[in-house]
Amino acid sequence: MEKYVCTVCGYIYDPAVGDPDNGVTANTKWEDVPAEWVCPVCGVGKDLFEKE
Repeated sequence: MEKYVCTVCGYIYDPAVGDPDNGVTANTKWEDVPAEWVCPVCGVGKDLFEKE
């Protein structure tokens, strides 16, 4: 699975890890991350992430 990087702060979303602190379980593909999810570091939306 591909990783995605926040273009604002550099946070990397790794599907193997997910973001369990914010309701995204491990092994969640980027396409399946909820649209309302935001970067856990800087708070921007998914639209400001790019494929690593």
